[in-house]
Amino acid sequence: MKVPKTQYQKRSQKDYSLSFKMAVVQEVESGSIGNRAAMRKYGIQGHGTITEWRRKYGIFDIDNSTQLKSMQSPEQKIKELEQKIRQLERQNQFLEDELTRSEDKAIILDKVIELAEKEYLISIRKNSLPDQSKAFTKKTKKP
Repeated sequence: MKVPKTQYQKRSQKDYSLSFKMAVVQEVESGSIGNRAAMRKYGIQGHGTITEWRRKYGIFDIDNSTQLKSMQSPEQKIKELEQKIRQLERQNQFLEDELTRSEDKAIILDKVIELAEKEYLISIRKNSLPDQSKAFTKKTKKP
């Protein structure tokens, strides 16, 4: 009996959310899976994609992987920490921008719903839970 190969869907760069990237980076850096295996598992097409994600979002510093931590001078350690700070600042800025975009989208969608309710004279939003339960109990009490 043949075991079917795992089917995956090839993705475009726009498909990768930040949470997806972080999950892949965490899985690779934990050692449970390699770069090539992660590419096959998740349908990632570019050979350098995961490496780039590890540079941006990972703990492991790929550029300085050959240096032994114990043999670093204080200046090297300071430089490494400064690079890490810059990386975290970039990541923080990215997350702040995403949060702002999400908040803006929520405001816009709320306005669109409000306009649609006024224009078409219908209630789009769901009733609150207590009102629904009262209406439900009134209907069920009648035999």
